[in-house]
Amino acid sequence: MTYRTRMRRSPHAGPAVPAVRSLLAVLAVCVLLLGAVTGCGISPSGPVRAGAPASGVQKPGTDRHYVRLYFAGPYGIRAVSRPADEALGPQRALELLLKGPTRAERERGLVSQVPPMGGELTAAVSEGAVDVSVPVAVNTGELDVTAVSQIACTAAHARVPGGRAATEVDIRIHENNIRSERPWTIRCNRNGNAVPAG
Repeated sequence: MTYRTRMRRSPHAGPAVPAVRSLLAVLAVCVLLLGAVTGCGISPSGPVRAGAPASGVQKPGTDRHYVRLYFAGPYGIRAVSRPADEALGPQRALELLLKGPTRAERERGLVSQVPPMGGELTAAVSEGAVDVSVPVAVNTGELDVTAVSQIACTAAHARVPGGRAATEVDIRIHENNIRSERPWTIRCNRNGNAVPAG
């Protein structure tokens, strides 16, 4: 005995594929309209203060000079670059360091540990070296290690004859403004800290 089953078609069943396609097309249009109506999620607002303008690679053919100063921050020594009319030598760079951080630099948490020196901090350059005379003694703590790093790194990153990298410039610290035969000779490392030379 063979049974034959007949499939009956419902009177309401039409072509199923075109109906699904139509439904998907309607849904797609709804999603697009919903996206257009809601926008990208950014609400309209007025101008928002965002800080200094963007900076980057300078235009070829322009001579822009910067002086690099070192200040103490919440996470150690930090370098700041300020525009200058010309490349500055160590003496002028140290004079700017003694004036302390600008308002914007202070807002970033930068301070100076270099004590006031009444114009008695002097720097003399030679080939690959800077002799810095300070009116205080380093070994007694009158000039702490952070202040020494600020002075050494600021002087090393100024214009020093000899073509050495800043990390290879010898900074010779002379205490009590007395030119010593055996000064403290240090260098500025890549992290902005003073380290013994050699």
